Amino acid sequence: MILNDIVQDIYTLEDEMRIYERKYGVLSETFYQSYAAGEEPLDESWVRDWTAWASAYTLHTKRRKQLEEISAMNIIEESSSQF
Repeated sequence: MILNDIVQDIYTLEDEMRIYERKYGVLSETFYQSYAAGEEPLDESWVRDWTAWASAYTLHTKRRKQLEEISAMNIIEESSSQF
């Protein structure tokens, strides 16, 4: 996956998570902590949203980590080329 794809994924996932944050009135990080702890939705009609939200959050976290790794590699390459 190239850098541009990762950045585009991050923006798309952030947009998706923002929709759920507005709908349920909670930040994604807070939601995911509850979700990961096994908290279930108060209403059964929320199950699909919660599953999609958790998936978006998980993939967003993965993409951010990939971006950080690529950025760190670029910094190392730039600093080693200066010597």
